[in-house]
Amino acid sequence: MDAHPAGRLIVMGVPGPELNDGLRNLIRRIRPGGFIYFTRNMSEAGQFHALVRECRELAGHPVILTVDQEGGRVSRLAVMGERPPSGQDLAQAGKVEWFAEHGRLTGRVMQVVGLNLNLAPVLDFAPPARRGVDNSLAGRCYGACPAEVIPRARAYLRGMQQEGVGGTGKHFPGYTFCGVDPHGDLPLVDRTREKIEAEELAVFREVGSECEAMMVGHAQFPAWGKEGEPASLNRDIVTGLLKETMGYRGLVMTDDLEMGAIANRYGSAESTRRAVRAGEEILLICHNPACVEIARDALAEMPEKEWRPAVEKVAAFSQKLREPVEKFDAAKWKQVNEEIGSFRKRVGTVGVGRERERITST
Repeated sequence: MDAHPAGRLIVMGVPGPELNDGLRNLIRRIRPGGFIYFTRNMSEAGQFHALVRECRELAGHPVILTVDQEGGRVSRLAVMGERPPSGQDLAQAGKVEWFAEHGRLTGRVMQVVGLNLNLAPVLDFAPPARRGVDNSLAGRCYGACPAEVIPRARAYLRGMQQEGVGGTGKHFPGYTFCGVDPHGDLPLVDRTREKIEAEELAVFREVGSECEAMMVGHAQFPAWGKEGEPASLNRDIVTGLLKETMGYRGLVMTDDLEMGAIANRYGSAESTRRAVRAGEEILLICHNPACVEIARDALAEMPEKEWRPAVEKVAAFSQKLREPVEKFDAAKWKQVNEEIGSFRKRVGTVGVGRERERITST
């Protein structure tokens, strides 16, 4: 099948550090709205910059170029350079200005390799009673409650935006009270609307409105619909809650549609149709190129009225993203990574001291 306009709703992953002719032809056929990268795509920074540039050129239009570069264990670029401090490290240090510095450093390091949108900040929180629960959030949150997360996430986001990189709030409407990791299976968040609106949604209202994009997570929220659909495929949540009730106007995307929470229940075609009908504008398909083709074919079979508004929104969004740098600057890459390494050590030293004080006083 030739290129179809609805391919623009897909942000796709590629399997390795370079493209072969089959992948090049696939990208030309799909003409995706963007690309998401993982450590499998990175051998060294110059190579990775060249891969990002080639993907962008093959797509033939402005695209989203993204990674998960949160800090700590979720820092894709660290395979080629320094690892930034985690959200938990920064929270223990407790300095709001350091979240802003973290954001600026993140924006700079992403810019050097040609990326324009980060899948961060995490807007979930980590109350002490939830520590140790395997819900994917270990070490990633900026505080134990919304009041701690809001100023810190805002500072990080604004720091990153100052460097020309957009931010994606996640994981709407909140992974904090998930009991299992959605990478493996579908969590259930059996809380009342009143509790969710007062706690989880507080951060998304305050900081999410400033994010260029919002990622909707894969968890069941019976408070919005009794059919057991994941939030990412649930129109009551994506359109009703996020867009209509909360008035969010940025780009709305799914979490990875190949995660177990989705793949264990739906095929690629069905999850694609459900996501678009729920109101999603970007479909993340991170690993298998065959799933990308299936999704594109499913989109092509849908009535144009169901996908056309999302395509127009993605095109307008991509036009506003900062133009990636054409030439890799090895000196800039070295400099910003040295600064990240020094920053991590500063944060770690203060954080250890604060944690000792906390333990001593309890």
